[in-house]
Amino acid sequence: MKSDIRICRDWKTAHERPVYTLGSTCPKCDGPSANSAPAKFDPADPYGEYRRALKERRQP
Repeated sequence: MKSDIRICRDWKTAHERPVYTLGSTCPKCDGPSANSAPAKFDPADPYGEYRRALKERRQP
């Protein structure tokens, strides 16, 4: 499911706190907005092997 919630790209310089929107531009500064969802899983993750090994060791 794709996230429809977007965040102003320039919020760190133009606003005191993040400005969220559903549109392609920021409602306060008319700047561009970006998808606010986290990055997707990457199978070529260079540290994936270590995270999986650590997770296996922690399970009871």
